[in-house]
Amino acid sequence: MGIVTRDLRPSPITPTVDFSRDGVQHGFLKLPYSHDQSAWGSVMIPVTVVKRGDGPTALLTGGNHGDEYEGPVALLKLANDLKMEDVAGRVIIVPAMNFPAFQAGRRTSPIDAGNLNRSFPGKPDGTATQKIADYFQRTLLPLADIVLDFHSGGKTLDFVPFAAAHLLPDQRQQAQCVAAMEAFSAPYSMMMLEIDSVGMYDSAAEEMGKVFVTTELGGGGTATAQTIAIAERGVRNVLKHAGILSGEPDRVPGIRMDMPGPECFTTAEDDGILEMCVDLGEPVRSGELVARIHPMGRTGLAAREYRAGLDGILAARHFPGIIRTGDTLAVVAVRL
Repeated sequence: MGIVTRDLRPSPITPTVDFSRDGVQHGFLKLPYSHDQSAWGSVMIPVTVVKRGDGPTALLTGGNHGDEYEGPVALLKLANDLKMEDVAGRVIIVPAMNFPAFQAGRRTSPIDAGNLNRSFPGKPDGTATQKIADYFQRTLLPLADIVLDFHSGGKTLDFVPFAAAHLLPDQRQQAQCVAAMEAFSAPYSMMMLEIDSVGMYDSAAEEMGKVFVTTELGGGGTATAQTIAIAERGVRNVLKHAGILSGEPDRVPGIRMDMPGPECFTTAEDDGILEMCVDLGEPVRSGELVARIHPMGRTGLAAREYRAGLDGILAARHFPGIIRTGDTLAVVAVRL
């Protein structure tokens, strides 16, 4: 019996740039969006294309979650600085993929509560977030040879600054992703384990066979001078690694880490006030106290203690002072 596939309508998103034309173009991905303030309105997602001749294509993205800022800052600066004569091939820059979320400073879209990084492959006739995912799935990702998607912890998590690759079924593709991750040259490099990879941009790119690199460069709903500098150096390093920019990547010494299994994650089983007992980047031993959660409602009640599940480095932590049951409290990664 043959497999029946659903014919998809064309994407409603139209670009104001020509991806095939040489030169530097600044424009928009125009998504029609009718709402109370604008009956025939559109979401205008900024995009830059820099192209010169034939060669590889890099797709550079930030703002997949709207409260993460290293990527948008680094990519806005790169879009302003990159010249046609600088490149051999093509660079497509989308500083804020989920632009409604980015404008609102939220992880998810204020239009439809959509989490773009859980919405792939998307739908051309779905919600606004699903339409954005569909455009990347069917139009932009097929153009790319290498994809760099910037992330950090947003308002609820904080990370040691790392670039990451994933374990993949195709060992050759995985090796290419690891090489690009190493070229990014963040202070830490991670073989990353996702709690749930269904619907992720990462998975969509990797399933197409693309070289894919992601990051977690800090968090707390802000960016620092240090993490922005890491992002700026890293994106140029990836472009050099791909042969799109000339020269060799500017590599710095770093620490290699792995997330071998679910024991890396510590999940809160209580609501309360978070007391971290270990700081980011510090070593921990299996069974060592990493945090306490104190009850908020009254005195005289003991705090719940949380301990590391394995030896390693504290790579991530819950950021706000108040924590809820089900929140990821800490992530311990193994130093390689």
